[in-house]
Parts: sequence; C-alpha cells; structure tokens
Amino acid sequence: MTPGHIGIVACSAEGAALCYRTICVEGAAILGPHAHPEVTVHTFSLADCMACIYRGDWAGVGELMLRFAHKLKAVGADFLICPDNTIHQALPHMVPRSPLPWLHIAEEVAGEALARGLSASRSRARVGWWTARSIQMR
Repeated sequence: MTPGHIGIVACSAEGAALCYRTICVEGAAILGPHAHPEVTVHTFSLADCMACIYRGDWAGVGELMLRFAHKLKAVGADFLICPDNTIHQALPHMVPRSPLPWLHIAEEVAGEALARGLSASRSRARVGWWTARSIQMR
C-alpha cells in the first residue's frame, strides 16, 4: 500500500504539530514500524490569518488557504487537510477553485456519526454546528 502525499495547510503551530504527529503515529500503526505517508506542512503567519478573522473576512482567509494549496500542489501533495476548526469557515470561499481535494474535518466526523447511527439533532448537541450542518447536507 502506497499512501498519498498529504499536504497540511497549517494555521496554528499547535494544530499543525498535532496533525503531523497524529499522521506519523497512526501511519506506523497502519503501514508498519517507522512508516507513514509523505507529508508536507506549509503555514502562513498566524497574524495574517487572525487579521482576516478579526475583520470577519472569511474570503480573505480562503485566499490565504488557496495560495498555500497551490504551493502544496507544486511540491507533489495529492490532497490537503487543515487541522484548524476555525478557518474551515473559509472553505466555501475557496474549495471550488482549489487545485487539490480537501479532507474536511466536519464531513469526516459527520460520516462517522452517520455510520454510528447518530441523528443530526443528537450530533448537533454533541459535536457542533459544522458536523450537524454536514449531516443535514448528506
């Protein structure tokens, strides 16, 4: 099994570090000792992101994410993830123009919730608006 090259569009250092570590640890559990997918992490300055967020400029956050999506594609990433719940609000502004597919946190949680038989009303109380919205959209 040859896993895909994962591109991490990072916002906070904490989220990016945890995401990278999780990929490596879980990769070894699935692929064998010391094995994990190829991973490239790219980050913008948190200050740039926060300036957009403080203005309520989700399209601006999306443009930052899109810029780094192109950079990650250029280095060979096959798909992208963003380990930051807050800036997922910008995905609708840029996903249609993204050069690569995104693994969306809420959609994955929603899929797992549905697989476990949770309804949208129960999951809203348990896992938040984004997941409930994703469940409702399915």
